[in-house]
Amino acid sequence: MYSDRDNGLLHGIDVSNWQGSVDWAEHARKGVAFAFVKATEGGDWTDHWFARNWDRMRANWIVCGAYHFARPKGDPEEQARHFLGTIRASGGLRRGDLLALDLETDDGLRPDRVARFARYWCGIVERRTGVRPFVYTFQNFAEDGNCAGLSDYPLWIASPHRPRGRPVVPRPWHDWTIHQHANSPIDRNVFRGGRKRLTRMGFDPR
Repeated sequence: MYSDRDNGLLHGIDVSNWQGSVDWAEHARKGVAFAFVKATEGGDWTDHWFARNWDRMRANWIVCGAYHFARPKGDPEEQARHFLGTIRASGGLRRGDLLALDLETDDGLRPDRVARFARYWCGIVERRTGVRPFVYTFQNFAEDGNCAGLSDYPLWIASPHRPRGRPVVPRPWHDWTIHQHANSPIDRNVFRGGRKRLTRMGFDPR
């Protein structure tokens, strides 16, 4: 069981089609307060569990996050449209919903091109939704230069080898926002702060 008062950390998970059917009621009962679910990859692939996950998270009062797996060789505008269109088709955004870019593969491109793709994608999503997306990445991938220019976007760092809430923060960031501290049997995350602070980083329909 998790608690919002566990050292000031809010607990969450992230899932994709690899997990299949997720028992969201059970996760909520155990104290999972937020979750990110995979929505899309590249310009045309949609996670077939996304709509169900999006609906069930909301029904169990879990803060909803959706993420896109970046394919930097592709067109960032096409991928952003695909991501946002998939969310619209599944009921759209509501107050406090979170968005993220999963940036962990270079598709064989140089770091400057990967970073340019990510900046373009994040800029499109932010302009169209008003939400500044989280950037999910790994320490080595970021420090190789693939995340240059993304320091204004909140860092969701995958650092399972570090104690919960104490990840190594790679350049260009100076601090972390979400720490993925475990990945077996399911990806587990913490956010430093409460539910209200987290949802303020999400969608605001005003």
